[in-house]
Amino acid sequence: MRLLLVEDDTMIGEVLLDLLRDEHYAVDWVRDGEIADATLESQNYDLILLDLGLPKRDGLEVLRKLRSRKDRTPVLIVTARDALEQRVRGLDMGADDYIVKPYELDEILARIRALIRRASGRAEPVYEHLGVSVNPVTREVLVHGVSVTLSSKEWAILELLLARPGLVLSRKQLEDKLYSWKDEVSSNAVEVYIHGLRKKLGTQLIQNVRGVGYMIPKGAP
Repeated sequence: MRLLLVEDDTMIGEVLLDLLRDEHYAVDWVRDGEIADATLESQNYDLILLDLGLPKRDGLEVLRKLRSRKDRTPVLIVTARDALEQRVRGLDMGADDYIVKPYELDEILARIRALIRRASGRAEPVYEHLGVSVNPVTREVLVHGVSVTLSSKEWAILELLLARPGLVLSRKQLEDKLYSWKDEVSSNAVEVYIHGLRKKLGTQLIQNVRGVGYMIPKGAP
């Protein structure tokens, strides 16, 4: 999953960046509202962490413009503005959740997982499909009840495909979800990770749609 962090405080930004990357999210970090707005016009993300008190353009204006483009990307406002009026305004302008600084790191991770889960149309916290069970909280993967160890990128691909069975994702779409701006991407990286997943999970789970991309079928293969 790829996230956009919009935060002008260097210390807070570095803590969040390290936290999210440790959780295997690909994260881009911008520090003012104008860059955030330009980035969101050209890039797609699974979730946005949005501060409000930003240089050049307030976070609420970034949010307003995002929603005016009919962009439904989940937005978690992360701010020191704790007045009830501010919380109500942020939610009414289109934010999906609102958390006030200072916050517990475990709580912000739980809120991120919940928003991503809702965006994919799921209520249950664990993915279960075709004998494969994935727990985003513990990072545990079971295949017919047997624990399997995945690399961070294998995990990320599996989570993306399991979130929406039947949806075909191209190599480029997977790369966009797996890597942030500063990451180097080898030309066959996705194919290598898919090969590793098939060895560990079985050859029938992830299907190749020739000339299009990869998918996990909705029903049993």
